[in-house]
This record gives sequence, structure tokens and C-alpha cells, in this order.
Amino acid sequence: MILYSMPSSGNSYKVRLLLALLGRRDVTLRDVEYQTPALATAKAAGHLPFERAPVLLLEDGTALPESNAILCYLGEGTHFIPQAPVARAQMLAWMFWEQNQHEGVIAVRAALRCYAHRAAEATPARMDALLERGNQLLQIMEDSLATQDWLLGADISLADICLFAYTHSAQTRGGYDLGQFPAIRGWIARVQARDGFEAL
Repeated sequence: MILYSMPSSGNSYKVRLLLALLGRRDVTLRDVEYQTPALATAKAAGHLPFERAPVLLLEDGTALPESNAILCYLGEGTHFIPQAPVARAQMLAWMFWEQNQHEGVIAVRAALRCYAHRAAEATPARMDALLERGNQLLQIMEDSLATQDWLLGADISLADICLFAYTHSAQTRGGYDLGQFPAIRGWIARVQARDGFEAL
């Protein structure tokens, strides 16, 4: 299998992190960073169905896009996906929320601060709005993690993997103050302590 991965992207990092935690070494990485010939080549070859990374190219040639869909594929049959139907649905709820709410705020603020080609979009009003909304979203995670180690309770799941990607760098890249979220900071440390952990 081949993973088309954008090195600086949290969405691509989710997949690399899961592969590392699973000890998978059977996937070839192809870096396709923003505004590089490699990205243009991958698009032209039809390897990026939605025109963005990550995409997992399966051995039969099937191109599987979208980070959280790839996580579900790779996580099938592992302890990262709960067997109980309700717990699995709760995991998916966090993953849907991550893409529908969290990523569009936390990741966007980081992108506006870190990518030169998006700097013009980082108006004071927009950055303030993203900061306020991002803190509200982080508080939702904080409230859940205040009483349990993982988003689903007793064990790590794909929900933790997908939300870790942009949350752990929310301060360094997004400018959020994680000092006010002690439960999140403890959770970040627990993910980083897992065997096989790989940093962004």
C-alpha cells in the first residue's frame, strides 16, 4: 500500500500516527506537501480523488481518501475500534465532530498562522473569532477528559487518534493556550507515552 501524505498536515499525521502505533511497516509513504511538484504529479495521476491528501492507495489500486475513513480501514480488527455497537457509534460521533467542528477551527487557525500563502486571510477579526470558538471546542474535550483517560473512557480509540492530531499542536501552531486545559494536557501526554508513538 502507498500513503500519499502531506508532512505538515494534521489530517495526514493521523494516519501516520496510527500506522506507527500499530507497528505497521508495510505502507510506503509518498510526501505531497503544499505547492510542490509531487502534489501536482499525484493529482495529475488521479491518485487524489478529492484532490487532497491523505489518500491510501490499496494494493488492488483502490484509492481511499479522507483521513478518518482511512483510520477506520486501518483500525478494523484492532483494539482502536470498540466492538460494542454503542461504543463504536460514540467513537464515530467524536470523529464526525472532529471534521465537522474541531478541524475547521483549530486547524484553520494554525494554517493561517503557519502557511505563508494563507497569511492574507489572517485578519484580526477572523483570528479572534477562531480563537474564541476554538476555546469553546477545546472546553468540550476538556469536560469529557476531566473524568476519564480517553475520549471513550477506559481505552484509547480512533477518536483519540483523530483528535490528537490538531489538538496537540493547538498551542504551538494555532496560538491557543493549553495551560487552561489540564485534562487535555494530561491526555496529550498519555498519547505521547504509547509504544510506537511518532511525532508530527
